[in-house]
Amino acid sequence: MHECCVRNDMGYRMSLTGRVAIVTGAGAGLGRAHALYLAGQGAKVVVSDLAAEAANRVAAEILAAGGQALACAASVTDEPAVAAMIKRTMEKWGRIDILVNNAGVLRDKSFAKMSLDDFRFVLEVHLIGSVICTKAVWEIMRGQRHGRVILTTSSSGLYGNFGQANYGAAKMALVGLMQTLAIEGEKYGIRVNCLAPSAATQMTQGLLSETSLKMLDPRLVSPGLLALAGDDAPSRAILCAGAGHFACANITLSRGHYVEDTQDAGHQVIASWKEISDRTDITVPDYGFVQVERELADAGLTDPNVP
Repeated sequence: MHECCVRNDMGYRMSLTGRVAIVTGAGAGLGRAHALYLAGQGAKVVVSDLAAEAANRVAAEILAAGGQALACAASVTDEPAVAAMIKRTMEKWGRIDILVNNAGVLRDKSFAKMSLDDFRFVLEVHLIGSVICTKAVWEIMRGQRHGRVILTTSSSGLYGNFGQANYGAAKMALVGLMQTLAIEGEKYGIRVNCLAPSAATQMTQGLLSETSLKMLDPRLVSPGLLALAGDDAPSRAILCAGAGHFACANITLSRGHYVEDTQDAGHQVIASWKEISDRTDITVPDYGFVQVERELADAGLTDPNVP
């Protein structure tokens, strides 16, 4: 039995007490802030980082503050190293409740100047690294019928940003991964969400003013983890966080417009663009097939749920 929902001296619920969390890329910046925050909320934290020294340093901070931590040096793209980290965690604490996929890199250049190697490398770390780590804990979470997976997306993926085609592609891919994993994990008590942080880290140095960087302290993002990792966590949420501001982004679907199957169908699409793109009745679909159901219904199928 987990000691959930106990209260600290200030009366707030320590809802992560007894939970075990893994944070990747936790040796510095946002990952360090995440690890320290989760530990402060009562979680036992695996501090995972490519650099052993950095992981050990953050784990020592947690231990010095009275928390529980385990340092693991591992690249998220190294399957044997990730497997070894999961094994150590299970041997020490017997379960894994929370995975924060935070590790990342940048290789910014305009698409015209970007090499395919730089494109592949960024996708490998952000997307494939998150897949490797999530796959490594998935069966554990299914077996214990409880899990919280947080994938780190970005406004660059959601809305685009010059010079970040590789980064944006990887970050939007993580939203797609979240959408499906949340559906597949639902009956096992696994909730999967995305966090889109704005934080001053090594990855943002030189991109913003000093004043902006001070306001974008990584510590101000990490409280969002409590909402995404706690017992009452949502699933399939995209939480945008920075400078103490929190908002939710959504992938929406407009009501759309039916175009008849005629020779001038393409021209009808152009002529109907205002109706097609109208956001008045936008929805957030519960699953991908909602698009097909709507299309078939507008085409005249009375019961689109029937194949």
